[in-house]
Amino acid sequence: MAIRRVAVVGGGINGLAVARQMLLDHPGIALTVFEKEEAVARHQSSHNSGVVHAGLYYEPGGLKARLCTRGAQLVRSYCAENDLPFDECGKVVVALGAEEIPRLEAIFAKATANGVPDVRLIGPEELREIEPNSVGIRALHSPHTAIVSYGAIAGKIAEEVIRRGGIIRTSAAVTRLDERPQGVFVMGRDGAFDDRPFDLVVTCSGLQSDRLAEASGDEADPRIVPFFGQYYVIDPAFRSHVRGLIYPVPDPKFPFLGVHFTKRIDGEMTIGPNAFISFGRENYSGRAVDLRDVLDFATYPGLWKFAARNGAATLRELKTVMSAKVFVGEAAKYVPSLAAVGVKPAVRGIRAQAMTRDGRLVDDFVIRRRGRVTHIRNAPSPGATSSLAIAEYIVREVLALE
Repeated sequence: MAIRRVAVVGGGINGLAVARQMLLDHPGIALTVFEKEEAVARHQSSHNSGVVHAGLYYEPGGLKARLCTRGAQLVRSYCAENDLPFDECGKVVVALGAEEIPRLEAIFAKATANGVPDVRLIGPEELREIEPNSVGIRALHSPHTAIVSYGAIAGKIAEEVIRRGGIIRTSAAVTRLDERPQGVFVMGRDGAFDDRPFDLVVTCSGLQSDRLAEASGDEADPRIVPFFGQYYVIDPAFRSHVRGLIYPVPDPKFPFLGVHFTKRIDGEMTIGPNAFISFGRENYSGRAVDLRDVLDFATYPGLWKFAARNGAATLRELKTVMSAKVFVGEAAKYVPSLAAVGVKPAVRGIRAQAMTRDGRLVDDFVIRRRGRVTHIRNAPSPGATSSLAIAEYIVREVLALE
């Protein structure tokens, strides 16, 4: 099959990275990115922590493990080549009690297997050298974990796509893909965007990925269930209390990581995120309710099975939603000097988390090809870190174009 025309649906960092990689590897093609908003990177790409994850937590051999470590290298190089800020501030994962030590050691084993560079287990004395105000009985140190602005990176990639001959069509909401023998027609509310079909289409639709995939003939599952994560910025006078990133040891009984400290690329220090069901897939203000989105998850059996298994975690997260004091208190377990710090609401992200009908969160990336169409069905964190590597994987392995 001769490939001359390619469409990418979604102008977030993953869609733009796929478009860029396609133009790098196949400079003669005609490529169009369709983005429903008035500009690129309006959703998850600009509503996140900005962390360049090193690959600590992911199951060795899985796509997350493979593409995160590769993606972190590519993000570092891309920032250097394009004069974008990149701060290798480092990260510690801190154990407060003896019961957390086996879990911390398991993370270290995964990180080692994933080839994370220079990761080490350290004691309380060395922890205080790295983070003088942090408390803990043991920690894992990842010195090369970094922070960036993924919104700025996405913007630079968009410029490169255009420079290499690609077209980015904004305010172009795609409702479905119509695959016919002659190719794929990209459909909007008023019909096809173009009279000519595309040879290949890659969808990178984030929070709407399941809807577009199902409308285009793919399976209904997994379903996107949106969880919001709120961040707070601490009083600038207390920024120096934390040098880099301080994370808790994940509890495998709970589905989300828990509140932690994250330095931001603009110098601010944030606390967050929590994780709670969002009453709208794109409800970044927290003040709106999208009835269609609510009905979607409220009638989905997977959510109720998930909630039944995670009652304690749900209660803990609800408390952080209702009270900024509780929110800060969760983080201050690791830095007691910040127990009474003043905070202001910052970015609110919404995680495009795929879930199955049995209530299981899909742990790995899900990238599925059907005919001429390839869907990214699940790419939450570390999706932004992995974006350039996800693009390589799709273009060179999933599509396997010569």
